[in-house]
Amino acid sequence: MWAIFQRLLHGWAGYTFARSLNPKKFERIMISPRSYFVFTPLLAGTAVGTLEMRAVLEPVRRLGLDAFYQGWADDIDFARKTIRVEANTSDDLASRTRLIMKHSSKVSEKGPVFEVTYDKLVVAVGSYSQTFNIDGVKEHANFLRDIGDARKIRMKVLQLFEKAALPMTTDEERRKLLYFAIVGGGPTGIEFAAELHDLIKEDLSRIYPELMRFVRITVFDVAQKVLPMFDQTLAQYAMETFRREGISVKTGHHLTRIRPDNDCEGCFKLKIKEYGVEEISAGIVVWSTGLMQNPLIKKLSCKKFTVPSTTPDVKSPVEVQLETDPRTGGLITDSYLRVDVTSPTAESEPSLQNLHAGPLVDVYAIGDCAVIPGAALPATAQVASQKAAHLAKRLNRGDTNEKEFRFRNWGTMTYLGSWTAIHQSSADELKGWAAWILWRMAYLTKSMSNVKSNLR
Repeated sequence: MWAIFQRLLHGWAGYTFARSLNPKKFERIMISPRSYFVFTPLLAGTAVGTLEMRAVLEPVRRLGLDAFYQGWADDIDFARKTIRVEANTSDDLASRTRLIMKHSSKVSEKGPVFEVTYDKLVVAVGSYSQTFNIDGVKEHANFLRDIGDARKIRMKVLQLFEKAALPMTTDEERRKLLYFAIVGGGPTGIEFAAELHDLIKEDLSRIYPELMRFVRITVFDVAQKVLPMFDQTLAQYAMETFRREGISVKTGHHLTRIRPDNDCEGCFKLKIKEYGVEEISAGIVVWSTGLMQNPLIKKLSCKKFTVPSTTPDVKSPVEVQLETDPRTGGLITDSYLRVDVTSPTAESEPSLQNLHAGPLVDVYAIGDCAVIPGAALPATAQVASQKAAHLAKRLNRGDTNEKEFRFRNWGTMTYLGSWTAIHQSSADELKGWAAWILWRMAYLTKSMSNVKSNLR
């Protein structure tokens, strides 16, 4: 029996693995708080209405799993090979980014708890949005990591224009309401800014022509260069494209607080370190920067459990704990994607450091929650998908310990609006309309069947 353990927001690793694992050879069980997979590269388009919500969703049950349980993995007993699951029957809890833990005092009810046993386990819990403990981000920013986030942003944008169009709204209030702030200069933030600009330029300008003079879109980033995964030439092309379209990019800017604007209902005040005591007002703040580990990973890494000794002259079980990366907090795996464990007594008793240091039998980790030491792989859907496909292929062939995982970089793409994009790979660099064609075709051909059918 295989338990495909999925408690993540992106879903790339868990979904790809479940889809690729041979159902004739394995019993596939998935645990996830949501019953659908989200094609995240197109979320920015759904947030502004370019795509319908259903175009980026794929029901998990279409995979023909042996079992699917909608819930959160609350704990794992590695010694007993048992997962403790808290059932989730509220779609709202799973369809949008949640930064307040479900067990906090703000959530009064807890779902029923049950156990699921496994023979082998794949941990693919993904990551959470990192707020860096900045005051007001959790409460007032909009995230863009799930379909509920996109739905909320779409409704908010339309509401801002409707409120700005009211006769009693002053020009000063209109400037605040129609100031769109995006924090994060990575692909998600840049693509959302581009999609939002397209929506306003191509659609809303015809409906609200009198409001166009109040619209401002600004991207803030702490780094001195947006799109750090691209070389300087393409990143500069992106900034020049935004400048021509009237989208402002503020690099080297640090947001330190978000609070409600008491002078404009529904607006927010942003405090930027570089602006001193001055605050700027915005109608919406879209947060797209930073990732943090799923809290379950930290919980599991603190646990100690026993496993059979790998040393011939030691007969009794050995106490171990999961090994984590000191920088990211992710689970350390070997190049075969097996979760590594170490003896917690190794530091105090050096003679025991080799008692059991190596992979945990029958437990694998893929996606954003896993780190291969020395590989320096980015936390992207491309890496997660390749890890998942590799692991499934090796399991299907029964040679999981024979071929190491090797990442193949197929290139990076980002949409810049107005039918332009940039693409970079080891083979070539593209920009403009040609890159947009490649961007669109690549995503559509790799997305689910319902995406393709809805966009024909």
